[in-house]
Amino acid sequence: MRAIDLFAGAGGFSTGARMAGVDVVWAANHWQAAVDVHAANHPETAHACQDLQQADWRGVPAHDLLMASPACQGHANARGKEKPHHDALRSTAWAVVSACEFHRPQAALVENVPEFTKWALFPAWCAAMSALGYAVAPHLIDSADHGVPQHRVRLFLVCTQGKHPLQLTFEPRTHVGADSVIQFASGKWSPVIKPGRSTNTLARVAAGRARFGRRFVMPYYGSGSGLTGRCLSRPLGTVTTVDRWALVDGDHMRMLTAAENRGAMGFPDSYTLPTNHRQAVHMLGNAVCPPVARDVINALKESA
Repeated sequence: MRAIDLFAGAGGFSTGARMAGVDVVWAANHWQAAVDVHAANHPETAHACQDLQQADWRGVPAHDLLMASPACQGHANARGKEKPHHDALRSTAWAVVSACEFHRPQAALVENVPEFTKWALFPAWCAAMSALGYAVAPHLIDSADHGVPQHRVRLFLVCTQGKHPLQLTFEPRTHVGADSVIQFASGKWSPVIKPGRSTNTLARVAAGRARFGRRFVMPYYGSGSGLTGRCLSRPLGTVTTVDRWALVDGDHMRMLTAAENRGAMGFPDSYTLPTNHRQAVHMLGNAVCPPVARDVINALKESA
């Protein structure tokens, strides 16, 4: 099976496809830094850095499977107040329709946040795919159910040629705790009690200590996991595009490292990331968890 990866980012979809024995022959993204990371980890794949809404699909290799992760920022609740540029971000999903119209692959997998189905144009998008002969089957999948040490619920649209939507089934996997990716000897630690530490942070630390003891993770920025964080034997909460999770060890704490975020997303330890921490976390927070992509693709292959 041959696949292409649209809005490929750091390469989570491509990595999962490779785990499933699929050849990713072409990948594209509008951000050169992301293309460089993808190319470093997938040198056998042809790459393009371009706006996919302006793509000439004649130059894209033939393929059996189209994988795509259109921009989610215009759909996610975390986007904050609605802004004019969100219309442009939501419209990236139409590149999938354009590519499928030209190449007519046997299947397309589209990943996004669950709110994608609430998009005003989602019915029109599904109608366009239907006009091309594809039945669209939405699947809500939590990465923790696929052995990823992170709770991350995402929408996967399984689009297959035919009249009837294809509902995939998966064997449940045991949940894996955040402790599987934590490296206590790494990172830049600082005292919990230090000048400038917010009272909200100190309150979360105190509550976490009372519930979990000396070692636990907690949301440092924003909300999530209530006020107490979560124990290390539990999967991490959703990894975002900016630092969110802090690790507490006794009287010291630090943000998770890029390597720990990589592990929480299910990427191999050998996967090359940008040396810039902020850039690495941004790419990881936008990525597809490779083990989830692997399981979705394997289930799709088995149903064929």
